[in-house]
Amino acid sequence: MTLLSRWTAAAAVYNDRRMLAILLMGFSSGLPLLLGFSTLSYWLSTAGIDRTTIGLFAAVSTPFALKFLWAPLIDHVKLPVMSRLFGRRRGWALSIQVLLAGSILLLGTSDPENAPFVMAAYALLVAFLSASQDIVIDAYRIEVLEENEQGAGAAVTQTGYRLGMIVAGAGALALSDFISWFWVYAAMGSLVLIGMIGVLIGPEPEVPKAATEPVGKAEDNRIERALAWLKRAVVDPFAEFLTRRGWFAILLFVLLYKYGDAIAATMTNPFFNEVGFSGVEIGSVTKFFGVFATLFGIFVGGMLVAKIGVLKALFIGGILQAVTNIFFAWLAVHGPDLWLLAVVVGVDNFTGGLGSAAFVAYLSSLCNVAFTGTQYALLTSLMAFGRTLMSTGSGWLVDQMGWVLFFMSTSLMAIPGLLLLIWISRLYPTGQLRPAPAE
Repeated sequence: MTLLSRWTAAAAVYNDRRMLAILLMGFSSGLPLLLGFSTLSYWLSTAGIDRTTIGLFAAVSTPFALKFLWAPLIDHVKLPVMSRLFGRRRGWALSIQVLLAGSILLLGTSDPENAPFVMAAYALLVAFLSASQDIVIDAYRIEVLEENEQGAGAAVTQTGYRLGMIVAGAGALALSDFISWFWVYAAMGSLVLIGMIGVLIGPEPEVPKAATEPVGKAEDNRIERALAWLKRAVVDPFAEFLTRRGWFAILLFVLLYKYGDAIAATMTNPFFNEVGFSGVEIGSVTKFFGVFATLFGIFVGGMLVAKIGVLKALFIGGILQAVTNIFFAWLAVHGPDLWLLAVVVGVDNFTGGLGSAAFVAYLSSLCNVAFTGTQYALLTSLMAFGRTLMSTGSGWLVDQMGWVLFFMSTSLMAIPGLLLLIWISRLYPTGQLRPAPAE
């Protein structure tokens, strides 16, 4: 087989209706994240809200860190009508997406100056529904693809996810220079329809064997059946994970791998605003241009996973993500320069895409298909915890340290995660991470 034919055969995995569905669902997954995170922080910044308060608003994303608490319900409960019409996974996805579009519209009606607590409540609702959508979409992707397709699935979902983030970041910021924030958020809410189309065109994944087995015994009463259901839905997914070698190190690594990147990202848009860039410049140069660097990074990340394995790819991605934060410190010293901004954003988006593709492939490889939604929710909740509650002090850090030292310190925050990765690599020298399905 020639080199060209090998590449053609490898690329054939993308020529599939499931991949298109995952791409569109990924877009819907990435869209609401920034609407309650960096785009919201830019809105607050332009409204004159102080930086410490902006940093505290990161706490509204707490549902992303707690979604494992209700993931067992989504994993094991069928919606009566929607499940009958569309299947277990797709029924949940469509129901959540309708509510998500409405909550984004509500957030757009907020008044940050006169009713900040109402705004926070709406943002919290968006985050809850967005986190719930992620539970379903992530479980769908892992279940509908074969093991050898998971790397491609990670690249595809990350591509859609990044495109959704760019629209909610670049698109929303650019639009805010011309229309009110209500209409900005109304436009973003309507784009949830793209994810709904993805759900409708995708096939319903096969239900794992363990999920079809009867709960409890025939002679059990209601209380015994309820306890048996709770054991299967809640206890078993976590108990199975605790049997893994180095399970605590794995969870700690998931928490810390992107922590430095996340705490820097919390203040990125306020930083751009204070440096002196307009909304159009931030949108067109930093995000719209960055999409190409992001997609290239995702492609390279997928290549690295296939070539050298997921653990080595994670290590390379972690180092590069740490180094790129120093580029922001360079921009802080230099001042508003569009060409330098393009360089900084291009490098940051490339390394972010590379690291994210490897990270998603890693998280997917850890899940037992019998408990997909719950276990993946647990892992991504830990990742989100570092991005939300652990980053609420970012604005205070900037006030104390200044922009230059702040971004340099975020580079050092990558070191604990990289040290844990080295230890995990020694525990799993073959890189074989996926457990057998639970019986």
